[in-house]
Amino acid sequence: MSQTPATAVSPQDAAKPLPLWRTVLVRPETMTLVLLAAAIVIACLLSPFFASLTFILESATYYAEFSIIALVLTLVIIAGEIDLSPASTMALTACLFGTVFQAGLPIGWAIAASLAAGLVMGAFNGFLVLWLRLPSLMVTIGTLIMYRGLAQVLAGDRSISKFPAWFVGIDYRTLFGVPVPVLIFVVASLVLAFVLGATILGRQIYQIGTSEIAARHAGIKVRRIKFALFLAMGLTSALCGLLAASRLASVRYDLATGGELQMVLIVMLGGTYIFGGRGTIAGTFIASWLLVIIATGMTVANIPVTYQLTVMGLLLIVSIIATNTIYARNQR
Repeated sequence: MSQTPATAVSPQDAAKPLPLWRTVLVRPETMTLVLLAAAIVIACLLSPFFASLTFILESATYYAEFSIIALVLTLVIIAGEIDLSPASTMALTACLFGTVFQAGLPIGWAIAASLAAGLVMGAFNGFLVLWLRLPSLMVTIGTLIMYRGLAQVLAGDRSISKFPAWFVGIDYRTLFGVPVPVLIFVVASLVLAFVLGATILGRQIYQIGTSEIAARHAGIKVRRIKFALFLAMGLTSALCGLLAASRLASVRYDLATGGELQMVLIVMLGGTYIFGGRGTIAGTFIASWLLVIIATGMTVANIPVTYQLTVMGLLLIVSIIATNTIYARNQR
């Protein structure tokens, strides 16, 4: 009678889940957390200011707008789409805000006009992608250029300023010692982490990104959910444009130029899979702080901006390769 070889693996053993420590180690967020710890140590060696929590929180205000948008962008990418136009949306809605206010209308109307414009721009992206069935990458590259051009047409080369004192300087206002933009980012992270990880909507977003066809057969309203995500991107971008206008006390057409790279970098560093279906808000949250430490550390070390962009680009490439490798290994 033949015997089962000693090296054979029974179905019960094959079905055993990985130990907790291995599950944690192979997650992309773990890599990001390790990088964050290393970045903090190196930054503290570069400058003693990094040993101060107050200094780190103040530095984070310069990147809070991009980090907030990156949270919503995480949901969009998990759902299998991408939006590269939020930085240009920030500029256009901020210029619209400044133009409406400069025309003599109350600032409340100017804020409302800015937020409404953000919704319209998000809806326009969603319409092109979902109803005309165009690739979101190409659509949002086009609207990235178009929105930036409209911002320049609206504001020209001038700066629009002289906003009310209560509106200016939101980065200097604190609550419990935390700057308001950073507090908004933390609260938004908690809310979206709950939505993505503990609600039916969150599970549906994952399912859409994993297999849109299967999601449709399961009765998930794919088009409605994706359109809502594009609307959320537009509204969030407009809100962050207002935050930037308050922080800078002025608006220009070139507001947030190059922000697309940093937003995508944050999401990719956080371990979100570029092809959809995988990712977490926790990863994006950790990656946001990693970007703050790296960017501020390079500035403190007097590293030229050109080199900083090179480092950011390399980080983006490495993060995509690492994330793809981790997910492929987990799949095997």
